Amino acid sequence: MTNTGKIGFVGGGNMAEAILKGVLHGSYSPEQVTVFEPAPERAAYLAESYGVNIAESNRQVVERSDLVVLAVKPQIVQAILPDIARAWTADKLLVSILAGTTTISLEKGFSSKASVVRAMPNTPAMIGAAATAICPGTLASDSDLELARQLFATIGDVVAVSEAQMDAVTGLSGSGPAYIYSVIEALAAGGVAEGLPEEVALKLAAQTVAGAARMVQQSGETPAVLRERVCSPGGTTLAGLQAMNGRGLQEVLVAGVQAATARSRELGKA
Repeated sequence: MTNTGKIGFVGGGNMAEAILKGVLHGSYSPEQVTVFEPAPERAAYLAESYGVNIAESNRQVVERSDLVVLAVKPQIVQAILPDIARAWTADKLLVSILAGTTTISLEKGFSSKASVVRAMPNTPAMIGAAATAICPGTLASDSDLELARQLFATIGDVVAVSEAQMDAVTGLSGSGPAYIYSVIEALAAGGVAEGLPEEVALKLAAQTVAGAARMVQQSGETPAVLRERVCSPGGTTLAGLQAMNGRGLQEVLVAGVQAATARSRELGKA
């Protein structure tokens, strides 16, 4: 990503660590990165593993940084915003990865103008394979959004959406890895039920899902077209799909995304 100065992290959990790794693999050096993590053992781990600076407070992170990644639990954000706001200046950019927390609610925590970009990465960020959606706040410029895009491009793919669509993003890609783990688990269970060793079945199921996903990404074809190419009339794949569709496979997955989206909206109103 374009080196724009110094980056700070308010919070040093798993997602913050994933982004930190991406930044360091890009154009930033450890000396340009500052983290505040209240758990001493976790802070020591980040310092030892990545050589980054460890701040003594959230305010110190802001004072040392041009771009600040807000990576704390949503439940505590209102408690820490005043400390962040006291050190804020208009030339800084706040990038929030807090689920259910709108840009407007964050902007209200600053007495001066604050440029905010909201992001929703998912857990495959930890292996550099995230799906992240970003949206700008009311004061964020096109260059702010581009900087956020570059930040999350270091850990995977990035799309820009409107803030009204962020709950749907949460329901789809934010929660989606858990759905796919369940699919892999079920495919492997089917293999075991038909006589495969558990280790072999799990390996085949995981690689099948990974390979199919890459086909969608790289072939330029829709999932429907790719599915049809695998289905020979009267063949094994068609028999399997008919059994799954008869039990409502597509409807179940759609319902899962919708239920998670609805829950995200509820949390946003809390």
